[in-house]
Amino acid sequence: MSRCSFQEVPKRLGAGLALVGAVALGLLFLNVSQAPHAAQEAAAAPTLPVLLAAHNSPGVASGRVNNTYLSEAMIRQRADSAHQRLMLEDRFPSANTCATCHPDHYREWSVSQHSYAQLSPVFNAMHGTILQLTNGTNGDFCIRCHTPVGMNLNEPEFMTNMDRHPTSREGITCIVCHRLEKPYGKVSGRLAIVEGDLFDPVFGPSGNAELERVIESGDYNVNTERGQSGRAIHTGVVRFAQINTSAFCGACHDVNLVNGFRLEEAFSEYKATSAARQGISCQDCHMGKQPGVPSGYDEAPAAVVGGIPTRPRKRTNHMFAGPDYSIIHPGIFPHNVRAAEMATIREWLTFDVEQGWGTDAFEDNVPDDYAFPERWKFADDRYDARDIIDENQALLDEAETQRKAVLRAGYVLGDVDVERAGPDGIAFKVEVRNGTNGHNVPTGFDAERLVFLQVTVTDADGKVVFASGDRDPNGDVRDLHSLYVHNGELKRDKYLFSLQSKFLTRMIRGGEREQVLAVNYSPDPLPFLRPSTSSTVLLARPVGVRKHRQTIAPLSSLWPRYEVSRKELVGSRGPYTANVKLIAQMIPVNLMSEIQHVGFDFFMSPREVADGIVEGAPILYDRDVPLR
Repeated sequence: MSRCSFQEVPKRLGAGLALVGAVALGLLFLNVSQAPHAAQEAAAAPTLPVLLAAHNSPGVASGRVNNTYLSEAMIRQRADSAHQRLMLEDRFPSANTCATCHPDHYREWSVSQHSYAQLSPVFNAMHGTILQLTNGTNGDFCIRCHTPVGMNLNEPEFMTNMDRHPTSREGITCIVCHRLEKPYGKVSGRLAIVEGDLFDPVFGPSGNAELERVIESGDYNVNTERGQSGRAIHTGVVRFAQINTSAFCGACHDVNLVNGFRLEEAFSEYKATSAARQGISCQDCHMGKQPGVPSGYDEAPAAVVGGIPTRPRKRTNHMFAGPDYSIIHPGIFPHNVRAAEMATIREWLTFDVEQGWGTDAFEDNVPDDYAFPERWKFADDRYDARDIIDENQALLDEAETQRKAVLRAGYVLGDVDVERAGPDGIAFKVEVRNGTNGHNVPTGFDAERLVFLQVTVTDADGKVVFASGDRDPNGDVRDLHSLYVHNGELKRDKYLFSLQSKFLTRMIRGGEREQVLAVNYSPDPLPFLRPSTSSTVLLARPVGVRKHRQTIAPLSSLWPRYEVSRKELVGSRGPYTANVKLIAQMIPVNLMSEIQHVGFDFFMSPREVADGIVEGAPILYDRDVPLR
């Protein structure tokens, strides 16, 4: 049997096969339109690859942008679009506007998972796939949490982020939290943002006192009137009590599907913990001094206006470190005010970071016939761009340190208990503990988190005699999700320890199976609601699907056991050593095979996405244990 490359996955699967996988969202979604026009828009709109290629036809050209020919009509359309976006800033200000007076908050937020939420090419493709398979009737259910601004603007549910409004592609941007006036509770991200320009009031924890002092002091040279000279500033801060509470986070971090299925339960888990009873909030662990633990808050100015800081106060960290990490071009993420002013996203995507553009090593040896894109043909521009890339990379490195800290607070590699070790065989157990009392680990979208142990046993000569948690050529662990295991090319890893939850769907003829995006959609051109055949109130879940949770409860432990047989030790000699790694990967690679047909944003190939996922996965612990 030939090897199964990642790009060949759809051909190898066949039309009727729904292989086990990471996120069985599909059957969880009933065909309920959440926007009256959603089905028509989805049916009429081209899929992402078409959107990305739509302007690449030579045709009648009167201009060329990024090697793309544009007709006069297209040029006028782009100019109108730019004007429209400028006008929309009066309704939904960008974080880049807030950065003027809140540079530290902006810097932290710019590399956060909140700011990456909509830019993620994996999310965009998964959301697009669900829309396609449900004939558009899933509406904005997924995306309204990832870009509340975009959905408030009535943008199409599925399109390239390169063409979204700048504030929309900022995901959970400043105004998503600071322009809410109502305590919504658990609404699965259905949030109505209070519209207004920079001068309109914002909503925060402290109210208006310090802002009034800044405006009235005369030291800050601020302007509170539209059209007047001076440093523009919002004119009020409305105290919003809920923003300090865990309930505020629960508006998006408990997700209940339209058929009653509880997809994400981070907030519900929290409410049942000792942390909640002690009054420890989500913010205490995720916005404090030390990621993942209630460590108190810094005291610092909330703003720096014209170089003058405001009075120190409780200062929350807006980096929101967590399990996700960026796999896109460092010129477009983290968000960067200078980067946005220097080039468009499409232009940044043509800047070759790996070739070393903008470094002396490259620029001093550029061949005369080297062809640069028009935007980067001047060395000064390339050097300026490299400065931005370096700045962003330093911030990404800082975020990685924060991410590892919060993950290590939740996942603890404990003792290794050696039961026996000798020529007759080896047996040992490894403790994996939840170090937090605030929620399970993983939490939230726990079917998307691949947290696993990679265990390798070697003999005295360094020969591997046992391996579990190793990867197939696609980058997957050897579970039933692996295409290589399914095709019989690799054996299933029977010792695999993984905390990835699974979705099980009921089959037509009885029984259950794990599915990848097993979307329950109708072939009828008029999708309809399928009422449940049994009471979801009595069963606490829809009858057609359930979740097999693999998570660890707060302050609890699991002890996976590993055994190396006498047969496996033949030809080797002791003493033996076990290397134990705990790896936290944000998404399993096999999900890519199910969503790649709609295309990945920013012109990324499936292989690039998969490699980025694997390469970015942090190793939380790496321990060598003598087996004696």
